[in-house]
Amino acid sequence: MAKNVLGSNLEMCCEDPVTGFYRNGKCDTSAEDQGMHSVCVEITDEFLAFSKSTGNDLSTAQKTSGFKGLKKGDRWCICLSRWMEAHEAGKAPNIYLKSTHISTIEFIDREVLNKYALDATM
Repeated sequence: MAKNVLGSNLEMCCEDPVTGFYRNGKCDTSAEDQGMHSVCVEITDEFLAFSKSTGNDLSTAQKTSGFKGLKKGDRWCICLSRWMEAHEAGKAPNIYLKSTHISTIEFIDREVLNKYALDATM
């Protein structure tokens, strides 16, 4: 069973819409997930605009894949590098630590994670 950044079992991020690299609702990751979709966040309008401006439009529905598009308040597993870019730009969304994969702590300091934590602190 995958672990979260707190060291306990990785919890569900979102099932509606279904998120995660494996589309199982969890921010589980592995070597085949080159984008490291490991960070469970609460989507904000500011983050959606930032992501769109950098070439990843998460707000527009894509009928071919069944993706309905995200809106403020949705939970979603985002790529680690995208969250870090958003953080550096002052646009990072808050994080659900219980649903964020443990591998994330290899790249983001615990203090930073705690600053954005919605559900717990480390």
